[in-house]
Amino acid sequence: MLLTRRFSASVLAACAAAATVSVSLAQPVTGGSLLTTPQGRTLYVFDNDVAGSGRSACNGVCNGLHPPYLIEATAAVAEPLGVVLREDGTRQWSYKGRPLYLFYADEKTGDAFGDGVNRGTWHVARP
Repeated sequence: MLLTRRFSASVLAACAAAATVSVSLAQPVTGGSLLTTPQGRTLYVFDNDVAGSGRSACNGVCNGLHPPYLIEATAAVAEPLGVVLREDGTRQWSYKGRPLYLFYADEKTGDAFGDGVNRGTWHVARP
């Protein structure tokens, strides 16, 4: 699948609508060369996030392209994993203080289409 670094207004609008969907997922898997969900979906970090700030810089339309990897309220958390509080009050997994995200176009285990998008500000999360 070939992805461009530019997205049309209709794609961004659809992503913004999708951003209202909330999904709580289990603890990230930190073994291997990259971080994934327990189902094998690639996790990402965003250069605009400030590590250790406890906040996510990806809100609004950004959520549609890179949905936050949300944490359930009852989940146990231990370093290097952590939690950041989002603008909407939801809680998001973090790794070494950096919020973790998915990418909307990754459909199966091993997909990493979100790496390098938006002028290289998104990266596969690595231990």
